[in-house]
Amino acid sequence: MYPETFTGFQIDNAETWTTFHKREFQPKPFEDFDVDVEIQACGICGSDIHTISGEWGPKRFPLCVGHEIVGKAVAVGPKVTLVKVGQRVGVGAQIFACLECKQCKKDNETYCQHQIDTYGAVWPKTGIISQGGYASHIRAHELTSITQHWVFPIPDALETSLVAPMLCAGLTAWSPLVRNGAGKGKKVGIVGLGGIGHFGVMFAKALGAETWAISRSHAKEADALKLGADGFIATQDPAWNEPHRMSFDLIVNTANSSEGFDLGQYLSLLDVHGKWISVGLPPGAGQEVKSHMFMENGCLIGASHLGSRKETLAMLQLAAEKGVKSWVEEVPISKAGLAEAVTRLKNNDVRYRFTLTDFDKEFHA
Repeated sequence: MYPETFTGFQIDNAETWTTFHKREFQPKPFEDFDVDVEIQACGICGSDIHTISGEWGPKRFPLCVGHEIVGKAVAVGPKVTLVKVGQRVGVGAQIFACLECKQCKKDNETYCQHQIDTYGAVWPKTGIISQGGYASHIRAHELTSITQHWVFPIPDALETSLVAPMLCAGLTAWSPLVRNGAGKGKKVGIVGLGGIGHFGVMFAKALGAETWAISRSHAKEADALKLGADGFIATQDPAWNEPHRMSFDLIVNTANSSEGFDLGQYLSLLDVHGKWISVGLPPGAGQEVKSHMFMENGCLIGASHLGSRKETLAMLQLAAEKGVKSWVEEVPISKAGLAEAVTRLKNNDVRYRFTLTDFDKEFHA
């Protein structure tokens, strides 16, 4: 069988979260429905930073993070039918669900109670900790011959380094848009113009919605318009919400900070029964929610987690058809490159995603 061990860059603890160690690790045992992917590119996600820095609490170290993975299938189990050796494929932030529960059967596998994250989770029976995409390979587990559920074929029109961030950040923006009716005749707001938010603007526009970017200042206004936004709101402006009261059908909140966040003002933008959907996971206590904040328009507050296989395939196809391209800065994978990139991302010093490249030179030479 393909290599017994994989090689990746691991963090040993949250106190040394910028110090990466290149070492071998043991993947889960190879099974009939498994696919081994030789990694060619991996996006750096804000989730990676929250995890390795300890902002989301204790984690299972040593840990190799990364869950926006694109590569080449190099080994497939004997019962795999939809993935071929040599095929370019992607792996996102989730790598297992039972596919048998009510949620899974309704294309809600990302909400499965038995779901396993691509990194930092415990594989049942083996006790092996799942390791992510800052590595030479990843082993994706499949549960059924009908659908190789966690390995996604990548359309030829999408460039490897540009499509990688779509597998988490892109999908995180895409799912709440399509599930809540973003499209022609709808007015959609995207709060936060970062890694997820820039996808939110592009995808909302590609779906045909009137799209507005909402940010703290005017610093990213020009970028928002280049991304396709029809309008821009800066919350630093006096009475910024007043001209836009009750005019939005849907607002997707991608913000990575809740500091100084007046939720009531944002909710006032929504039309009757309009929806506020949060996808960002900022550290800290978050906003206080009171009924009076959404009583005047009866708006609805919710959240969204990743997206289904069905949604992933639709997102990739639309991106290929509409020419949607991530705004990416490429970083050759190495100890030094990783340390610099995660530090910059922590400081919001990127527009708007990092993608790790040159895996062939680091791991496969």
